[in-house]
Amino acid sequence: MSSKTIEQKQSPKQQSHFLSSFAIGVAKATGGTILGITMITSSIVAGGLVGLAISFRNLPDVRVLKNYVPSETSYIYDIKGRLLTSLHGEANREITPLKQISPELKRAVIAIEDSNFYQHKGINPYSIGRAAWVNWQKGSVSEGASTLTMQLVKNLFLTKERVFSRKLAEVIIAFRVEQVFSKDDILYMYLNNIYWGHNNYGVQTAAETYFNKRASELNLAESAMMAGLIQAPQQYSPFINYTATKRRQAVVLRRMRNLGWITPAEEAAARKEPLLVNKPTAWRTSKLPSVTEAVTAELKEKFGEEKVLQGGMRVQTTIDYYFQKMAEEEVKKGHRRIRSWGVRAEQVALVAVDPRTHFVKALVGGVDRDKSQFNRATQARRQPGSSFKPFVYYTAFASGKYTPSTTIEDSPVKYRVPSGYYRPKNYGGKFAGEMSLRTALLQSRNIPAVKLGKAVGLDKVIAVCRRLGIKSPLQPVISLPLGSIGVTPLEMAGAYATFANNGWHSETTIIIQVTDSKGNILLDNRPQPKLILDRWSTATLTSLMKGVIAEGTGKNADIGRPAAGKTGTTSSERDVWFVGYVPQLATAVWVGNDNYKTLGKGVTGGSHAAPIWRSFMLKALEKEPVRYFPAASQFPRP
Repeated sequence: MSSKTIEQKQSPKQQSHFLSSFAIGVAKATGGTILGITMITSSIVAGGLVGLAISFRNLPDVRVLKNYVPSETSYIYDIKGRLLTSLHGEANREITPLKQISPELKRAVIAIEDSNFYQHKGINPYSIGRAAWVNWQKGSVSEGASTLTMQLVKNLFLTKERVFSRKLAEVIIAFRVEQVFSKDDILYMYLNNIYWGHNNYGVQTAAETYFNKRASELNLAESAMMAGLIQAPQQYSPFINYTATKRRQAVVLRRMRNLGWITPAEEAAARKEPLLVNKPTAWRTSKLPSVTEAVTAELKEKFGEEKVLQGGMRVQTTIDYYFQKMAEEEVKKGHRRIRSWGVRAEQVALVAVDPRTHFVKALVGGVDRDKSQFNRATQARRQPGSSFKPFVYYTAFASGKYTPSTTIEDSPVKYRVPSGYYRPKNYGGKFAGEMSLRTALLQSRNIPAVKLGKAVGLDKVIAVCRRLGIKSPLQPVISLPLGSIGVTPLEMAGAYATFANNGWHSETTIIIQVTDSKGNILLDNRPQPKLILDRWSTATLTSLMKGVIAEGTGKNADIGRPAAGKTGTTSSERDVWFVGYVPQLATAVWVGNDNYKTLGKGVTGGSHAAPIWRSFMLKALEKEPVRYFPAASQFPRP
């Protein structure tokens, strides 16, 4: 912006001189009639205009525009920079520098709206005089002669009410604006603020909406059409009345030719050129709604709704568009497959996290987004069943008192609870007697898990879960080791990702970075890994969970490379899970019903969630090399 400044308030004498000059211009414009001159002279002599000048001493200080930041649309991108959606309130706007706006558009706008823009000082007395004469004759404000500066002032400072007092305020403020800012500054603010129709404010979003182009790429025909919209955006919209659009475009081109700014040949060529317009971008929906809604919710929590909708954020997510679409398709295929088996499952959710960065790579909140917008991946807290047991086993190993060969009794037990007695049962109802912790986990025995949890301390198990990023409410109830509390698939995938990275943890995130429209960083979620788990205990747990897939309840998750995981099945078969990982990817799959109805007798995580996990992982890892987990022998025991 220009560094030139003026006093916030001019003296009555200065404002009187300005208005007197303005009045003479009006008189000249009205033909110098005796009536016109007499009227204006009488007003000045009577002190009327001086009184008006004094009354406007408290108008806004235009210098505030130096720090003015208009509301601006925020944009969400995938990890490769592909646009997923835009977020905005009333104003869909992207600010663009004046040098990045097509010269053709700038000329077209100035030609039709204010051809003397670079000559006047904010007002055009002759044009205003003609309008004033017509308005005086009609007794109301029916005709205007606003310069670009006056239009800018009206949009930023004043109401749109068409009364004489507002018009005079507009003139005075426009005069002040021209004293403070350069012409290019004023044109920059004007082009980025005015309304172009279909919820587009500012030239950049309008260019994208109508032509799917940057404002710098508009040609003469497109620029003339855009300039023609300013007077009445809806009336001349090509989406509403293409014929009216072309008529208005011709008016702009004729004006440019009359001014000598284009040749007759250029005018004729532009008039003949068809306008290849798109659907308005403001009407488009998100390309990945499950992702962008989760991102938006996180942004609003961190920054507030107003900042998100009006702050011009540029949000880079962790999601690759094509990878996400593949995950969505695998969920649909998996759902169709288990339904064909007679499983009464209405929903499937899937979350995949990169253990090396804890970036969310896929986030599928349900089977069919068109039928249900509820995001089960981030919002549904469902019981994880036996897929919670690894947290208990890790806690035991990290205590230094247990190893995989430690034995435990799989035998009847009861615990006193407020409601009476709690008697845990194994799936199938049988007991196996003494067994090693390795065998207990491979076979997913419930009673050993409950006994182990009680022995190591449920508060310590919860503390481990908190370190792993599980924020859902957890209570130290006896049944906790059996996954009797609700967690989200996102929490489970993030926690297992730390196991996959052998104890190294970053905050699980779907957002890499947020900047403002000028590139200033507002949020930086690039990984800052910390070692939060004991490495021997984590490697030992991974070894056991490799066995779950190789010879335990997770055989249907075998993907032909080293992988670890755990099945989960809740009582009455309401929720079934498989959560597993390789060094490059951790994935949680949940299957269930929103109304908690049973899935059917005999439905388990190993038989129904694991196949979906396997199918997805095979696709996801097609181009990934086989990697191996570190052996526990590499690390000292706690």
